[in-house]
Amino acid sequence: METMSLAKELSQNEYPGRGIIAGLSEDGKYAVSAYWTMGRSAGSRNRIFVEEAEGIRTQAFDPSLIAGDPSLIIYSAVRVLGKKHIVTNGDQTDTIYDGISKGLTFEQSLQSRKYEHDEPNFTPRISSLLNLENGKYEYSISILKSDRGNPENTLRYTFNYDNPAKGQGRYIHTYEKNGNPLPSFEGEPVPVELKGSIDELADLIWKNLNEENKVSLFVRYIEISTGKYETRIINKNK
Repeated sequence: METMSLAKELSQNEYPGRGIIAGLSEDGKYAVSAYWTMGRSAGSRNRIFVEEAEGIRTQAFDPSLIAGDPSLIIYSAVRVLGKKHIVTNGDQTDTIYDGISKGLTFEQSLQSRKYEHDEPNFTPRISSLLNLENGKYEYSISILKSDRGNPENTLRYTFNYDNPAKGQGRYIHTYEKNGNPLPSFEGEPVPVELKGSIDELADLIWKNLNEENKVSLFVRYIEISTGKYETRIINKNK
């Protein structure tokens, strides 16, 4: 598959929903991680990212507007376990953290989960694990989704990248495009170019996400040799 322009991938899709990118910086020094949220409803747009310990979590911007099941919009999106960085679009972050803590693999940890219970969309759960143990960097990306809208079957895919290429990442998102119901992402994570510094990448992602629908963005550069990292958070709600 051809490596795509990240700006083009983002700008040409009005509503990819929540998205995850994992990859390696141009100079090969940094593991790169990004995650963002989008929303069409007032409830989905009523969110911000806040830092929590070494990770981040979502938080209601206006608590008075919370309605329905808050677990679908309020959760830990990023957690760190040793030199493993877990990034997901839901409360499966905690499932992966607990599973790995007990000796399970990334894939095994997600066997107990399925897509989100937001009929008729059945939003996929997308997750990534960046592993920087022993000075080596590899990452995995997972998607759990319904079988083309059939809630009786959960489709589970895990993609492992054990030798990431410099300046390249993989991009996965919840929805193929806007629609009613929203169609789930299809295929394997898209290879995209990763260029520049953490601030340049954060700016590129943010300005190319649909202005009306974008909500929050997280970007992290992790130095592979030391495990030290820098984080950027952008919230539309201020």
